[in-house]
Amino acid sequence: MPFFARFSIALAVCLMHALTGHTTVRLRGPEPLAAQTTTLRVVAYNMKHGRGMDDEVDLERIADVLRSLDADVITLQEVDDRTERTGGVDQVAVLAELLGYRGFHGPHRPYQGGFYGNAVLTRLAVIEQRTHPIPAAAGSALTVHEVVVEVPLPVDTEPLAQGTIRPTLPVSVVSVHLAGTPEERMAQAEAVTAAFVPGRLTILAGDFNGRPDDPVVQSFHEAWVTATKEGDAYTYPAPEPDREIDFVMWTAEYAVPGLSSVRVVEHVVVDEPVASDHRPLLAIFEFRR
Repeated sequence: MPFFARFSIALAVCLMHALTGHTTVRLRGPEPLAAQTTTLRVVAYNMKHGRGMDDEVDLERIADVLRSLDADVITLQEVDDRTERTGGVDQVAVLAELLGYRGFHGPHRPYQGGFYGNAVLTRLAVIEQRTHPIPAAAGSALTVHEVVVEVPLPVDTEPLAQGTIRPTLPVSVVSVHLAGTPEERMAQAEAVTAAFVPGRLTILAGDFNGRPDDPVVQSFHEAWVTATKEGDAYTYPAPEPDREIDFVMWTAEYAVPGLSSVRVVEHVVVDEPVASDHRPLLAIFEFRR
């Protein structure tokens, strides 16, 4: 067909649409909704009752380390509560005040006029807390401490309408410190798994006193997912780490309606060589609806 004829037909069609008020519109389906995700920043730190590699007990230094990590939840190991060696100070209360968090003791046992054990600090709302006894090490009582936090979830429309309550996800975060012989630590590992599996979504964070190839650490793999660290994975001793004995794990199976996946998007050992004999861990979880 000659060019002029094709041009004439196209012009006529355009004029007809203009005169009749009709317009051709391309119809598209609805835009897919963006995946709804939220994050949870978890820190694990064996703080050696605040005693650094310079042999000074300095809780402000510990607080400075923790503050820089901007954590939602912090699990602490080797924490003193009003013991003689640390001047009768409630270390959890001091750290909570310095950071503006809420603090929860999880003592293993009485020690030097006070208590010694684990702790959890958080800036999130707390549903409940509980100290779980686990098998002893060389006759010394041990526990793990659980705090159930409410993780705020995203909604379809932001900001929330007045009077609307934001949905939350209950997550158990557990401060863990295993100790003793391989047989004692294996019994402790079995008790920890029995306490939380099956159950709600649970995160273990702390000092397992075993390397990745240790049978006790390996025993967690059936029921727990271990977060892989980026970069140097060694956590102890702090000045020049030569072993990985601190870990973050979460339950491989969990019943959470509407939650499609859990993953760790960042997991690093923090370069802090002085404040304690361990280096802290930071793990950033992503929850996808």
